[in-house]
Amino acid sequence: QVEQNDSHRFVQLGYKAVKEKALNKPLLGHLTKAGASPLRHLKEYRVPDTSEFELGQEIKVDIFSPGQLIDISGNSIGRGFAGYQKRHNFRRGQMTHGSKSHRLPGSTGPGTTPGRIFPGKKMAGRYGGKTVTVRKLTVVQVDTERNVLLVRGSIPGKTGNLLNIRPTNTVGATS
Repeated sequence: QVEQNDSHRFVQLGYKAVKEKALNKPLLGHLTKAGASPLRHLKEYRVPDTSEFELGQEIKVDIFSPGQLIDISGNSIGRGFAGYQKRHNFRRGQMTHGSKSHRLPGSTGPGTTPGRIFPGKKMAGRYGGKTVTVRKLTVVQVDTERNVLLVRGSIPGKTGNLLNIRPTNTVGATS
């Protein structure tokens, strides 16, 4: 638990117990100072009041309720180096009439002036593998026995991906 000078209150959560030798010394020192067991993943969450949490407390899915709206963040599926059409949904070029530009982007800039391609130009490159947040998903069921949350909608990433689940903080969202 951390309280900063600007009166924001945070709770730090950890996940996945590991052996001590799997962590570096600064992280291990941070955890032992707090009296926690060695954990692989740490994440801070801003909360209105830290008094309802104890050091070493286990937080389960029962903090969510059916019908509640949540936001889920995770790493999207990486698709490697992808071309213009796959990455940015560009249309393809002509297939006939002597065209040689079937899957090429077309023009990328004005020409001699400015003599460069402007930053942010949509081009081929790495596609996916970035943090994506899906907002306003509905909790369908909370299984406290198996500690499982059933959600209506798509979730970012592959099976087994580490997710960040929190209540929706969107204006106009009702749960």
